[in-house]
Parts: sequence; C-alpha cells; structure tokens
Amino acid sequence: MLRQIKPRNARSKRALEKKAPKAVENPKTALFLRGTTCSQVIQDALTDLYSLRQPLAKKFTKKNAIHPFEDPASLEFFSEKNDTSLIVFGSSSKKRPHTLTLARTFASKILDMLELHLDPESYRRVAQFKGRKFAVGLRPMMLFSGTAFESPVANEYTMAKSMLIDLFKGDTSSDKIDVEGLQYIVSVAAEEPVGDGGDDSVKPAIHLRIYLISTKRSGQRLPRVEVEEMGPRMDFRVGRMREPEEAVLKEAMKTAKVEEKVKKNVTTDTMGDKLGRIHLGRQDLSELQTRKMKGLKRSRDLDEEEVGGDAPVAEEDTLKRQKK
Repeated sequence: MLRQIKPRNARSKRALEKKAPKAVENPKTALFLRGTTCSQVIQDALTDLYSLRQPLAKKFTKKNAIHPFEDPASLEFFSEKNDTSLIVFGSSSKKRPHTLTLARTFASKILDMLELHLDPESYRRVAQFKGRKFAVGLRPMMLFSGTAFESPVANEYTMAKSMLIDLFKGDTSSDKIDVEGLQYIVSVAAEEPVGDGGDDSVKPAIHLRIYLISTKRSGQRLPRVEVEEMGPRMDFRVGRMREPEEAVLKEAMKTAKVEEKVKKNVTTDTMGDKLGRIHLGRQDLSELQTRKMKGLKRSRDLDEEEVGGDAPVAEEDTLKRQKK
C-alpha cells in the first residue's frame, strides 16, 4: 500500500489534489540530467533528445552525484520536486562508457529502469544533418521492427519499446490527429538475435533513426511520400535493467472507470440533432403578467358594461359622421 499524506493547510491540499490520480492523466514530463562523469557524446545526445521532447521536458545542466541502480533516492527526489514521471540520466565511466539510463516513476518512486549504451562511432547529432526540421510539439509516427520487440516474455527489448514510446509519443490527451501534423517518423529497429543471448556482446543492437516526411506531386490523386533522415542517429546496446514489482505495476496500470451520467428526457434523432422534452405543471393564465395599458384595465371594462343599452350604437354613429 502507498503511503497516504494528509494535508496540513489549504495550500498543501491543493498541491496534493493537483498530483492526485485523474481519469485522464496529464501528459508525462521528462527530466534530463547528467552525472558527475559524463562524456561529450552523452551530453550531445541528451541535448538532442531534449529538443525532440519539448515542450514536455526539463533539463539540468549541473553535475549530479547519482548512481541510479545503487541508490535511486536522488532521482526520486528530483522526480517529485519537478513533477516528472520520465527520467533520462546520462553518465560515462570506464566500465560503462557512454550510458543513457531511462527510468519511469510511479507515485514519485522508481518503477523500472533500463541502461542503453550509446555507440560513439555511429552517433550523429541533429546539427550534422542539413535540411528543415519539424515544428515543436508535434506527435510522431513510430515504427518498431525486429523480432526482439515481439517477445511474449518481458525482457530488455520489450521494456525499451515501452520506454521509447513514452519518451516520444508526446501529448496524447486528444484523440483527434491532424494529418498535416504528421511530419516525422521515429524508426526503431533491432537486429536479429545471435546465439542464446546469454552474453551482452551477442545481444542485438538497437538502431534509432528519425526521418522527416515530405509529400510531393505525383500526377495522381495520392501524393508521393518521401522521407529524409533528420537526426539524431543513435545505435544502442542494452545493459542492466530493473523490472517493476508486480504489485506496484498492477497499481500503476489501473484505469479509472468513467461512468457517463444519463441525461433524462434528452434524445438524438437520426440526423444527429439533440432533442429535449420539458415537463411543465398546469398554468393559471389569469395570473399571467401582460403589458400594462389603460385600455386593458379591468375598471374600464366594468364601466362600459354598466352603461350598456344604446351606448355602443351612439359611438358607431359618431364614428360614421367623422368619416364623412
């Protein structure tokens, strides 16, 4: 069971309500930070991934003495402080050079982590690719190719697929997509596994490529689609991983049941128009408020009834004389 925090004042109550679970969750924000020893290659990779994740991203520039797999307390503190559920940590050491650690949190606690070792020889920055770039805030199309991502058993590659989807999918609060906004595609390919996969050296590498989509005239109804590599270009080897606990994962995967309230006496016809039925009580029209005029006064009507007789005839004679 997760620890329940009781608010002490109205300010802390509003802060807890803001972080409380919702039927439709807020888009995930990613935090990018570096360790005490970080190579220039990893710093450039963090900058490129940060630019792809904007505006749902925060980046630290100072060094942080953090060892994620040994003591993730600092990552949990930064996650809670900045309200970020995705963490990308860059570090480099003699034993594990050019390493990116992807982590996800739930309730400000580390849920799972995965190490990806970047190949510095094949790495290319975004700035090294000439050409136009996509606009900030657009959602990409994603492609995963390779049998390693289709494993029925959870492993490093299924976790890498899940984390990369969370990292690149952006804001999914809207279920409608504008076709004009589909400007780039994220392609993640894994090589075919060799051997039994017991050693890290034989595990298939992961190739990350990002292509810009452009449509041109084809002389037909459908345009000709062309892709151009936009960068960055990254090749990874999977490293250590930390799987989520079963109970915590079950709690994190819960979805709220949203029950729509049935509106009474409201229907929709075949044309899609909304029709409503209103029930009114019996009305007394004698108490209905009308426009106040002297000719409509009740006292004048009573006086005319008392006069009676030839009065109406005399009035008609006077009107005829006036017309003549």
